[in-house]
Amino acid sequence: MIEINGAEGEGGGQVLRTACALSLITGEPFHITQIRGKRAKPGLLRQHLTAVEAARTIGAAQCEGLAMRSSELTFRPGPISAGDYHFSIGTAGSTGLVLQTVLMPLLLADGPSRLVLEGGTHNLSAPPFEFIDRCFLPIVNRMGPRVEARLVRHGFYPGGGGRIEVDITPAPLSPIDCLDRGVLTAVSGTALWTGLPPDVVEREILAAREVLGWPEEAFVERRLSDAEGPGTALLLEATFEQGREIVTGFGQIGVPAQLLAKTAAERMGRFLGSRAFAGPHLQDQLLLPFALAGGGSFTTVKPSQHTRTAAMIISLFTGRRWSFEQESNGATLARVH
Repeated sequence: MIEINGAEGEGGGQVLRTACALSLITGEPFHITQIRGKRAKPGLLRQHLTAVEAARTIGAAQCEGLAMRSSELTFRPGPISAGDYHFSIGTAGSTGLVLQTVLMPLLLADGPSRLVLEGGTHNLSAPPFEFIDRCFLPIVNRMGPRVEARLVRHGFYPGGGGRIEVDITPAPLSPIDCLDRGVLTAVSGTALWTGLPPDVVEREILAAREVLGWPEEAFVERRLSDAEGPGTALLLEATFEQGREIVTGFGQIGVPAQLLAKTAAERMGRFLGSRAFAGPHLQDQLLLPFALAGGGSFTTVKPSQHTRTAAMIISLFTGRRWSFEQESNGATLARVH
């Protein structure tokens, strides 16, 4: 039984999600205490309950302590089964983070699977659907499996109600190296919005343009149906020869539109000024598939606490170690041993 202190490292939900995925893959049970111990509302919330329930379902696992606000959990995995699965969070909790919990186990299952996930698709503190679909999944597909995702309905905070569908065709994961992103080939900005005054997105776009200097024609507004809101998200996208980065500014009550756009644009500007293949959010998502492939490397920006925590959990279950070495050009080389 692997013992985990959920308050160590970044002290959030990623510790639990990574542990569930690796427990199913390795067959190692675990016991975790102080779940999300560094968060303002510690313990299991709806999003985390759904993620663990999804892991329990696809892996016939036995689970003790699966309840709202629980701070302690024991997880004993069974065999992973391919199939058609439908999981609903019931809040605006991230569908992408639930997917993160079960994707790698299902990639190693004995047949294709289909997932339907309902909840939030564009909410603070989680990657939006477009990031998963355009930045992360293309790299997974390069490693051998085939994963196709569709956004059926947007879900903003606090309403939720979004829906994504994911088709998974398993295959062995092969090591790859993602060291050079290549030349920048295109930039774009998309302002999603619904249930808000039109001037909100106009201010978002203007603020982002002022920071990045991108041309007016690089930006588009996309108004969604009233049933999908209210909400707004500004997606800033940079496409390179070998990869892609998406930085998102999410609308928040009480935060001016121009401020969220300025913050997102400054983050994109810092990434464009680096030589890294993976940005701060892609880096931690790549750790698990690369480790399961048994090798590979990528360049990235300074490793986040999320990334170092995920590396720690991966080492606990697999014995495979990540190293992070700063290169002369300022990028960091991440390599699995």
